[in-house]
Amino acid sequence: MRIDFISDIVCPWCAIGLYSLEAAAARIPGLTLDLHFHPFELNPRMGPQGQDIEEHLAEKYGASPAALAGTRQAIRERGEALGFEFRMEARSRIYNTRDAHRLLHWVDEAHGGTLQRALKVALLKAYFTEGRNVSDPAVLLDVARAVGLPEADTRELLASRRYDAEVSAAEDEVHRQGIHAVPAIVVDQRHLIQGGQSVEVFEQLLRQVMTQPA
Repeated sequence: MRIDFISDIVCPWCAIGLYSLEAAAARIPGLTLDLHFHPFELNPRMGPQGQDIEEHLAEKYGASPAALAGTRQAIRERGEALGFEFRMEARSRIYNTRDAHRLLHWVDEAHGGTLQRALKVALLKAYFTEGRNVSDPAVLLDVARAVGLPEADTRELLASRRYDAEVSAAEDEVHRQGIHAVPAIVVDQRHLIQGGQSVEVFEQLLRQVMTQPA
């Protein structure tokens, strides 16, 4: 079943959505997900040094410290139930992710979906579990090397602006489709589901799609 997964590296609900979706698919005998990741930058104009995460969230959402603490706890608990570790104390800043999306685009084109998915998960863990700067080319190179990507090719890509136009075009297309928040998951090119839904919600949708005629 084709899944178009629109998301960002620095979006906690995107990690939850991915893990929930895959857990739902694992409950359905014989179902295999054909995952395709598409870019969505939450902070396209953010500078290379990023921004303090508490400051950023307060400015963007107007949330109080107490509300932010409650959200962090909910995210941590959802992640723990799904097998994804959110170490919020390690994540002090938020970053622009254009280079990470260029890297993901290249990997899909040059090496295929399996390695793209491995890189996506590794980037999510680098940011949310390890608190690393996923806008830093050295960090991106290290993560790419760890999932088996060729170092020389990765280094060359990160030093260039290759796939910059393709990422911009993909993001423009997402916006034209009326998608302005992530995660946004298109199932079988027909059904849109948004947000970090529960495993049960994803399972119900996947089962419905399987019984419908193409």
